[in-house]
Amino acid sequence: MWRSMRFAEQWRDAWRAALQTARLAIGVPDYDAYVAHVRAHHPGDVPMTREAFCVERMHARYGRGRSRCC
Repeated sequence: MWRSMRFAEQWRDAWRAALQTARLAIGVPDYDAYVAHVRAHHPGDVPMTREAFCVERMHARYGRGRSRCC
């Protein structure tokens, strides 16, 4: 039974890592990771709201005034 529980935990962790990688590859910002980072490394700061975070990420990605492909 212990082996099956450990395997399930490893499978879940691998699945989460794969999802995060896929989201990063297609440009979906990870708000939960951002909040965890702010709370762990900047305890005096208040994290942005989800909406503000998404707007900031979109501006960082597309707000340069030109296409990134050329």
